[in-house]
Amino acid sequence: VQLQASGGGLVQAGGSLRLSCAASGRTFSRSIMGWFRQAPGKEREFVATITSIGSRPDYADSVKGRFIISRDNAKNMVYLQMNSLKPEDTAVYYCAADPSGSLFSPDEYNYWGQGTQVTVSS
Repeated sequence: VQLQASGGGLVQAGGSLRLSCAASGRTFSRSIMGWFRQAPGKEREFVATITSIGSRPDYADSVKGRFIISRDNAKNMVYLQMNSLKPEDTAVYYCAADPSGSLFSPDEYNYWGQGTQVTVSS
């Protein structure tokens, strides 16, 4: 699976952005997908995950109720709708696929996109 994230940008606090992740490869529809983020000087952290059929989304507590992960297997796309953005959401956001173990650990994911920068101004 090859991944390419897009949709980042600069937004004011309280605003919204939708990130997209385009996937290639025949196994995408069977892949668990995740979004992670990494702020300057910090470790990469879990944001959201979704199963291969789009069920059971799960979120980090810090984004629960504000972010929504979804996927369209017909288009080989995964999305992250981000609402009510806060300055602390500023980070490079990555999409990832196919965890070998924990869904919440970046170390377990086998495929990564290149990242897209999200900057939230106060």
